Amino acid sequence: MTTKTVLITGTSSGIGLATAIAAAEGGWHVIATMRDTAKSAALSAAAEKAGVSVDVRALDVTDPASVAACVAGLDGLDALVNNAGAGHVGTLEQDSIDDVRAVMETNFFGVLNITKAALPLLRASSGRVLTVTSVGGIVGQPFNEAYCAAKFAVEGFMEALAPVAASVGVSVGVIEPGAVASEFVNNVGVDDTLLAKAGPYAPALTAYLGRTREAFANAQHPDEVAAQIVEQLDATQPAFRTLTSDLARAFTGLKLSDTDGSAVQHLTATWIA
Repeated sequence: MTTKTVLITGTSSGIGLATAIAAAEGGWHVIATMRDTAKSAALSAAAEKAGVSVDVRALDVTDPASVAACVAGLDGLDALVNNAGAGHVGTLEQDSIDDVRAVMETNFFGVLNITKAALPLLRASSGRVLTVTSVGGIVGQPFNEAYCAAKFAVEGFMEALAPVAASVGVSVGVIEPGAVASEFVNNVGVDDTLLAKAGPYAPALTAYLGRTREAFANAQHPDEVAAQIVEQLDATQPAFRTLTSDLARAFTGLKLSDTDGSAVQHLTATWIA
Protein backbone atom coordinates (compact mmCIF):
# COMPACT_ATOMS: atom_id res chain seq x y z
CA MET A 1 0.00 0.00 0.00
CA THR A 2 1.17 3.54 -0.76
CA THR A 3 1.89 5.58 2.36
CA LYS A 4 -0.44 8.54 2.66
CA THR A 5 0.88 12.02 3.40
CA VAL A 6 -0.61 14.44 5.91
CA LEU A 7 0.50 18.02 6.49
CA ILE A 8 -0.09 19.25 10.04
CA THR A 9 0.31 22.89 11.05
CA GLY A 10 1.46 24.13 14.47
CA THR A 11 3.37 21.02 15.58
CA SER A 12 5.91 22.51 17.99
CA SER A 13 3.75 21.64 21.01
CA GLY A 14 0.32 20.56 22.25
CA ILE A 15 -2.28 19.06 19.96
CA GLY A 16 -0.18 19.55 16.84
CA LEU A 17 2.84 17.75 18.29
CA ALA A 18 0.70 14.90 19.63
CA THR A 19 -1.12 14.54 16.31
CA ALA A 20 2.13 14.42 14.35
CA ILE A 21 3.37 11.55 16.51
CA ALA A 22 0.06 9.69 16.51
CA ALA A 23 -0.31 9.98 12.73
CA ALA A 24 3.24 8.74 12.19
CA GLU A 25 2.54 5.82 14.51
CA GLY A 26 -0.54 5.13 12.41
CA GLY A 27 1.52 4.79 9.25
CA TRP A 28 1.12 8.27 7.77
CA HIS A 29 3.99 10.20 6.23
CA VAL A 30 3.84 13.31 8.37
CA ILE A 31 4.85 16.77 7.17
CA ALA A 32 5.10 18.50 10.55
CA THR A 33 5.14 22.25 10.10
CA MET A 34 5.79 25.15 12.42
CA ARG A 35 6.59 28.82 12.05
CA ASP A 36 10.04 28.47 13.63
CA THR A 37 11.77 25.13 13.10
CA ALA A 38 14.25 26.07 15.84
CA LYS A 39 11.41 25.09 18.19
CA SER A 40 11.26 21.51 16.88
CA ALA A 41 13.28 19.92 19.72
CA ALA A 42 10.23 18.68 21.66
CA LEU A 43 8.72 17.15 18.51
CA SER A 44 12.00 15.50 17.54
CA ALA A 45 12.41 14.07 21.03
CA ALA A 46 8.85 12.72 21.02
CA ALA A 47 9.37 11.15 17.59
CA GLU A 48 12.58 9.49 18.74
CA LYS A 49 10.87 8.16 21.85
CA ALA A 50 7.99 6.78 19.77
CA GLY A 51 10.34 5.26 17.21
CA VAL A 52 8.86 7.19 14.29
CA SER A 53 10.07 9.85 11.89
CA VAL A 54 8.42 13.11 10.92
CA ASP A 55 9.39 15.56 8.21
CA VAL A 56 9.76 18.97 9.89
CA ARG A 57 9.28 21.98 7.61
CA ALA A 58 8.88 25.72 8.10
CA LEU A 59 5.43 27.18 7.55
CA ASP A 60 3.94 30.48 8.66
CA VAL A 61 0.26 30.22 7.72
CA THR A 62 -0.09 34.02 7.81
CA ASP A 63 2.65 34.50 5.19
CA PRO A 64 1.51 33.78 1.60
CA ALA A 65 5.10 33.28 0.43
CA SER A 66 5.74 30.73 3.19
CA VAL A 67 2.51 28.91 2.34
CA ALA A 68 3.33 28.81 -1.38
CA ALA A 69 6.87 27.55 -0.74
CA CYS A 70 5.69 24.81 1.61
CA VAL A 71 3.00 23.51 -0.74
CA ALA A 72 5.31 23.72 -3.76
CA GLY A 73 7.68 21.37 -1.93
CA LEU A 74 5.08 18.60 -1.67
CA ASP A 75 5.03 15.64 -4.06
CA GLY A 76 1.41 14.99 -3.16
CA LEU A 77 -0.99 15.35 -0.26
CA ASP A 78 -3.75 13.17 1.15
CA ALA A 79 -4.77 15.19 4.20
CA LEU A 80 -4.34 18.58 5.84
CA VAL A 81 -4.74 19.15 9.56
CA ASN A 82 -5.15 22.85 10.36
CA ASN A 83 -3.99 23.14 13.95
CA ALA A 84 -1.88 26.31 14.11
CA GLY A 85 -3.56 29.03 16.12
CA ALA A 86 -3.18 31.50 18.96
CA GLY A 87 -5.38 32.51 21.86
CA HIS A 88 -6.19 36.02 22.99
CA VAL A 89 -7.77 37.35 26.17
CA GLY A 90 -9.20 40.85 26.08
CA THR A 91 -12.35 42.87 25.55
CA LEU A 92 -13.42 45.29 22.87
CA GLU A 93 -13.15 48.60 24.71
CA GLN A 94 -9.56 47.89 25.69
CA ASP A 95 -8.36 45.95 22.67
CA SER A 96 -7.32 47.81 19.57
CA ILE A 97 -8.91 46.87 16.27
CA ASP A 98 -5.44 45.83 15.17
CA ASP A 99 -5.39 43.36 18.09
CA VAL A 100 -8.57 41.81 16.76
CA ARG A 101 -7.27 41.76 13.19
CA ALA A 102 -4.13 39.94 14.36
CA VAL A 103 -6.23 37.24 16.02
CA MET A 104 -8.30 36.83 12.86
CA GLU A 105 -5.17 36.73 10.71
CA THR A 106 -3.72 33.75 12.57
CA ASN A 107 -6.82 31.79 13.48
CA PHE A 108 -9.02 32.42 10.42
CA PHE A 109 -7.09 33.72 7.42
CA GLY A 110 -4.14 31.47 8.25
CA VAL A 111 -6.45 28.47 7.96
CA LEU A 112 -7.80 29.75 4.65
CA ASN A 113 -4.32 30.44 3.26
CA ILE A 114 -3.01 26.90 3.65
CA THR A 115 -6.33 25.21 2.85
CA LYS A 116 -6.71 27.13 -0.41
CA ALA A 117 -3.15 26.25 -1.44
CA ALA A 118 -3.62 22.57 -0.56
CA LEU A 119 -6.99 22.02 -2.25
CA PRO A 120 -5.66 21.21 -5.74
CA LEU A 121 -3.48 18.46 -4.28
CA LEU A 122 -6.35 17.19 -2.13
CA ARG A 123 -8.68 17.09 -5.13
CA ALA A 124 -6.12 14.95 -6.94
CA SER A 125 -5.95 12.48 -4.05
CA SER A 126 -9.61 12.62 -2.95
CA GLY A 127 -8.19 13.74 0.37
CA ARG A 128 -9.50 15.54 3.39
CA VAL A 129 -9.16 18.69 5.48
CA LEU A 130 -9.52 18.58 9.26
CA THR A 131 -9.45 21.89 11.11
CA VAL A 132 -8.98 22.14 14.86
CA THR A 133 -11.44 24.76 16.03
CA SER A 134 -12.76 24.97 19.59
CA VAL A 135 -15.92 24.85 21.65
CA GLY A 136 -15.31 28.60 21.47
CA GLY A 137 -16.36 28.34 17.84
CA ILE A 138 -19.84 27.33 19.01
CA VAL A 139 -20.35 29.17 22.29
CA GLY A 140 -19.09 32.73 22.74
CA GLN A 141 -17.04 33.13 25.91
CA PRO A 142 -16.27 36.23 28.03
CA PHE A 143 -12.99 38.02 27.29
CA ASN A 144 -12.51 35.78 24.25
CA GLU A 145 -14.41 37.98 21.80
CA ALA A 146 -11.70 38.10 19.12
CA TYR A 147 -10.73 34.45 19.53
CA CYS A 148 -14.33 33.24 19.45
CA ALA A 149 -15.06 35.45 16.44
CA ALA A 150 -12.19 33.81 14.57
CA LYS A 151 -13.28 30.31 15.57
CA PHE A 152 -16.93 31.06 14.72
CA ALA A 153 -15.67 32.23 11.32
CA VAL A 154 -13.69 29.04 10.77
CA GLU A 155 -16.67 26.90 11.79
CA GLY A 156 -19.01 28.73 9.42
CA PHE A 157 -16.52 28.72 6.57
CA MET A 158 -15.82 24.99 6.85
CA GLU A 159 -19.47 24.07 7.30
CA ALA A 160 -20.29 26.02 4.13
CA LEU A 161 -17.27 24.64 2.25
CA ALA A 162 -17.84 20.99 3.17
CA PRO A 163 -20.59 20.09 0.66
CA VAL A 164 -18.84 22.05 -2.12
CA ALA A 165 -15.52 20.31 -1.44
CA ALA A 166 -17.32 16.94 -1.26
CA SER A 167 -18.64 17.52 -4.79
CA VAL A 168 -15.01 17.33 -6.02
CA GLY A 169 -14.03 14.46 -3.74
CA VAL A 170 -12.54 16.31 -0.75
CA SER A 171 -13.82 15.66 2.77
CA VAL A 172 -13.95 18.58 5.21
CA GLY A 173 -14.36 18.32 8.97
CA VAL A 174 -13.76 20.21 12.21
CA ILE A 175 -12.31 19.00 15.49
CA GLU A 176 -13.69 20.77 18.57
CA PRO A 177 -11.77 20.38 21.83
CA GLY A 178 -12.63 22.03 25.09
CA ALA A 179 -9.85 22.78 27.59
CA VAL A 180 -6.63 20.97 26.63
CA ALA A 181 -3.51 20.73 28.78
CA SER A 182 -0.94 22.34 26.49
CA GLU A 183 1.24 25.42 26.02
CA PHE A 184 -1.70 27.16 24.32
CA VAL A 185 -2.86 28.87 27.53
CA ASN A 186 0.68 29.81 28.55
CA ASN A 187 1.11 31.54 25.21
CA VAL A 188 -1.99 33.72 25.55
CA GLY A 189 -0.15 36.31 27.64
CA VAL A 190 -2.38 36.41 30.72
CA ASP A 191 -0.43 37.96 33.59
CA ASP A 192 -0.72 40.56 36.35
CA THR A 193 -0.22 43.32 33.77
CA LEU A 194 -3.45 42.34 32.04
CA LEU A 195 -5.39 42.62 35.31
CA ALA A 196 -3.69 45.90 36.22
CA LYS A 197 -4.87 47.39 32.92
CA ALA A 198 -8.38 45.97 33.14
CA GLY A 199 -9.84 49.04 34.85
CA PRO A 200 -13.61 48.71 35.27
CA TYR A 201 -13.46 45.19 33.82
CA ALA A 202 -11.09 43.92 36.55
CA PRO A 203 -13.76 42.21 38.74
CA ALA A 204 -15.25 40.34 35.76
CA LEU A 205 -11.81 39.43 34.41
CA THR A 206 -10.68 38.16 37.82
CA ALA A 207 -13.74 35.93 38.03
CA TYR A 208 -13.22 34.68 34.48
CA LEU A 209 -9.56 33.84 35.08
CA GLY A 210 -10.45 31.95 38.25
CA ARG A 211 -13.04 29.88 36.41
CA THR A 212 -10.59 29.24 33.56
CA ARG A 213 -7.87 27.99 35.92
CA GLU A 214 -10.35 25.48 37.34
CA ALA A 215 -11.34 24.32 33.86
CA PHE A 216 -7.74 23.78 32.79
CA ALA A 217 -6.96 21.93 36.01
CA ASN A 218 -9.17 19.17 34.58
CA ALA A 219 -8.13 19.65 30.96
CA GLN A 220 -8.04 16.91 28.35
CA HIS A 221 -4.60 15.59 27.40
CA PRO A 222 -3.40 16.46 23.87
CA ASP A 223 -2.86 12.74 23.16
CA GLU A 224 -6.60 12.12 23.55
CA VAL A 225 -7.41 14.82 21.01
CA ALA A 226 -4.70 13.54 18.66
CA ALA A 227 -6.13 10.02 18.76
CA GLN A 228 -9.51 11.34 17.60
CA ILE A 229 -7.93 13.40 14.84
CA VAL A 230 -6.11 10.34 13.51
CA GLU A 231 -9.33 8.34 13.77
CA GLN A 232 -10.97 10.91 11.49
CA LEU A 233 -7.96 10.84 9.15
CA ASP A 234 -8.41 7.10 8.77
CA ALA A 235 -12.22 6.97 8.73
CA THR A 236 -13.95 5.82 5.56
CA GLN A 237 -16.73 8.32 6.22
CA PRO A 238 -15.42 10.95 8.64
CA ALA A 239 -17.81 13.09 10.63
CA PHE A 240 -18.07 16.78 9.87
CA ARG A 241 -17.88 17.67 13.57
CA THR A 242 -15.86 15.80 16.20
CA LEU A 243 -16.25 16.94 19.81
CA THR A 244 -13.29 15.49 21.66
CA SER A 245 -14.62 15.02 25.20
CA ASP A 246 -17.79 14.59 27.22
CA LEU A 247 -17.25 18.07 28.67
CA ALA A 248 -17.02 19.54 25.16
CA ARG A 249 -20.20 17.71 24.12
CA ALA A 250 -22.07 18.90 27.21
CA PHE A 251 -20.90 22.50 26.79
CA THR A 252 -21.77 22.79 23.12
CA GLY A 253 -24.94 20.80 23.72
CA LEU A 254 -26.33 24.02 25.16
CA LYS A 255 -26.37 25.26 21.57
CA LEU A 256 -26.16 22.20 19.35
CA SER A 257 -28.46 19.26 19.02
CA ASP A 258 -26.88 18.12 15.76
CA THR A 259 -23.63 17.16 17.48
CA ASP A 260 -21.93 15.37 14.59
CA GLY A 261 -22.98 17.90 11.97
CA SER A 262 -24.68 15.31 9.77
CA ALA A 263 -28.11 16.96 9.60
CA VAL A 264 -26.69 20.27 8.34
CA GLN A 265 -24.43 18.48 5.87
CA HIS A 266 -27.26 16.35 4.49
CA LEU A 267 -29.40 19.46 4.04
CA THR A 268 -26.81 21.70 2.38
CA ALA A 269 -25.56 18.88 0.15
CA THR A 270 -29.04 18.78 -1.42
CA TRP A 271 -28.65 22.45 -2.36
CA ILE A 272 -25.89 21.64 -4.84
CA ALA A 273 -26.81 18.11 -5.90
